Amino acid sequence: MHAKYLVAVAAIALFTAPLSAQSVKAGIEAWQHADYAAAVAIWRPLAENGDADAAFNLGQAYRLGRGVPLSLGSAQSWFLRAAQTGHVDAQTTLGLLLFQNGDQVQGLKWLKAAAVQGEPRALLVYGTALYNGDGVAQDKILGYAYVSRSAAAGLAPAKETLSQLDGLMAPDDRAKAIAMSRAIPTGSPVSARPSNPVAVAEANPPKQSTPKPVTPKPVAPKPKPQPPKPKPVATSPVAGDWRIQLGAFSQRGSAEALYQRVSGKAALAGRRPIYVPAGNVIRLQVGPFVSRAAAQGACGSLGVACFPVPAK
Repeated sequence: MHAKYLVAVAAIALFTAPLSAQSVKAGIEAWQHADYAAAVAIWRPLAENGDADAAFNLGQAYRLGRGVPLSLGSAQSWFLRAAQTGHVDAQTTLGLLLFQNGDQVQGLKWLKAAAVQGEPRALLVYGTALYNGDGVAQDKILGYAYVSRSAAAGLAPAKETLSQLDGLMAPDDRAKAIAMSRAIPTGSPVSARPSNPVAVAEANPPKQSTPKPVTPKPVAPKPKPQPPKPKPVATSPVAGDWRIQLGAFSQRGSAEALYQRVSGKAALAGRRPIYVPAGNVIRLQVGPFVSRAAAQGACGSLGVACFPVPAK
């Protein structure tokens, strides 16, 4: 990873970096000190002049609503500008954003561009789509090769998916796929990424950080196991008399935007948003939880301000 990315951890000495990198790095330093407006002010002119790293970072700011109003449309525009230059993180983030918002064709287009360069999340989602023939021409061997390369980079959901595929593919086909995988570039190992990156982990999820799986489709009436799905967080129904309240908003759209940011968190698995009118505001609540303690525990794991409330 380059030091000028939001997700980077390696340092580059100022006297060896080009002016553009220094400026993007200065924006990252402002961001890390929670001066988001200053970071955006540094990145914007660079992004407008074609700096892909600055455009990617500016897209992250819009996606998180930090230093600028939260706007997924603006985030998508800046990710697109960076992705069109070959920026792998932008291609992956844009692909996941489009894919998770229902634009499967364009999402897979950008995920493929990142996958062929070895980006682990893109390899998993695009490889699963290839295996299932979901949105692309089915190619089980190439799909397995992509998923196996993602697993080799350390992505946990890819390892789980690969284990499922091992039980479905014939040994000869697996051998072909493994041989094919050696030609796929290796992206940055997951274990080498920071445990708390500044922007990406705050937003995805698939996420931002784990990508949502492609839903498999049967392609023939032959009696055989269905293609696997990378398992998302369990979403079995739950019950209880408690909720958590994440805020009160003058517009429902703002409440919905916040829910979208946190909906992929494990603590909210199986829960649903409740939009409660209260005078001139809309309260965003999520539940149910079996007890106040369970609701309080969920609040503590979300990374956003919230508090338990009884369900009415």
